[in-house]
Amino acid sequence: MLALSALVAGLIFGLGLIVSHMADPEKVLSFLDLAGHWDPSLAFVMGAAVAIGSIAFTIARGRSRSLLGAPMSWPALSRIDRPLVVGSALFGIGWGIAGFCPGPALIAASSGQPKAWLFVLAMLAGMALHSLVTRRRLARA
Repeated sequence: MLALSALVAGLIFGLGLIVSHMADPEKVLSFLDLAGHWDPSLAFVMGAAVAIGSIAFTIARGRSRSLLGAPMSWPALSRIDRPLVVGSALFGIGWGIAGFCPGPALIAASSGQPKAWLFVLAMLAGMALHSLVTRRRLARA
């Protein structure tokens, strides 16, 4: 049941990305182009997502189990540290260069966009490199 609910949630999320044009890199890049032909429409999409997510997380924080009975799991760290800042900066740079973030890139790649496939391959390489560096750092500690 958990796998089915994850699949349905992913499909709804993907559909939302498609309908809002968040999977269209040109739309995203024009949103990020404050000095050029700025398109503020994605700000409304993001604002609505943040508002709904804030309400959902507030409700979820008061629960010990999900609606399907799985235990609630929250991140252990809550402080802003160097890895968070560096990762956020890298995410923003990649988003600004390519017009993709991970979810929309997977949607675009599934529709056969070569630029999205290149992004996904670079993302997977970055994830593998991060995993390797983290494992080596933990092994030395």
